[in-house]
Amino acid sequence: MRRDGKLPVIWIIILIVLPFIAALIALGIGRMSISPGEVLDVLRTRIAGGHVSSQLIEKTVMQLRLPRIVLAALVGAGLSVSGCAFQSLFANPLATPDTLGVASGASFGAALGILLGFDLVGVQIIGLAMGGLAVTLTWLAGSGKDRGGLSYIVLSGIMIGSLFSALVSLIKYVADEESQLPAITYWLMGGLDKASFRTLSLGAPVIIAGILIFFLIRWRMNLLPLSDDEAKASGTNIKALRTVTVIAATAITASCVSMCGQVGWVGLLIPHMCRMKFGSNHLALIPSSVSLGAVFMIAVDTLARSISAAEIPVSIFTATIGAPFFIMLMRRSGGWRI
Repeated sequence: MRRDGKLPVIWIIILIVLPFIAALIALGIGRMSISPGEVLDVLRTRIAGGHVSSQLIEKTVMQLRLPRIVLAALVGAGLSVSGCAFQSLFANPLATPDTLGVASGASFGAALGILLGFDLVGVQIIGLAMGGLAVTLTWLAGSGKDRGGLSYIVLSGIMIGSLFSALVSLIKYVADEESQLPAITYWLMGGLDKASFRTLSLGAPVIIAGILIFFLIRWRMNLLPLSDDEAKASGTNIKALRTVTVIAATAITASCVSMCGQVGWVGLLIPHMCRMKFGSNHLALIPSSVSLGAVFMIAVDTLARSISAAEIPVSIFTATIGAPFFIMLMRRSGGWRI
């Protein structure tokens, strides 16, 4: 790493190219194997025009695999950068994208949408709305003149998250056992099988906008763990910086959860991997979290949909891969650092 915290040119190239290579490989993996040449031919034909050699291959690549790979990349990048932001904001190595209860709120909204019979877009909309409501309640409960700062907000997030988790249990209790309950349960386990360009059109702009915001403010995010007095000495409006961080991370997380359910460990594991390799300077930490988060989710989703005849919920793989790997990282690094 360079002393100014910036990424070396070779790593910039690697981090840009790596997600595209992962996506290209993933497009060819599945129950029907497709060679990289055939995948490139389909993509070239779609961009430049012309006829493809096989309509079945084109449909598999463009309609079945490409939307979910794009969703996997966005979810991985979004959750990673949100986890990175919250860990710095709260100076807590165990902070996750759900620290303020947004994932629990979005899960309740999606479960409610399924209970009410909404389509996928309707489920997304109500999930986004409830995720925003959860964070608003957390902020109102934990902030104020006589409050204890960020620690009270974290405690409020735990309480609000528990409240919405209880509401999810209530939704499951009253749901129809034959149709609604299995749909809600499977959705809460996390899965990208419902991905389509229609659902992406609603959630993707929110995730992309949030990631761009973090890119634009990444050189100031090193100030997030500082106290108010230390931040003021640098001439930065720390309250505005924290507000922007919370809003961007909340929007990203709510959008991810509303599209594919709860996916754990990504926002905890990937930022720690990036810190071990690139250090704690956000000039390198944000872009590396985005790139490696996207690659991780593409790999996990490809494994989930191709390892067996029946698709396995992606959150099972993120947990079974993430937990042991995180323990190994902890032991190698000698502890956590922010």
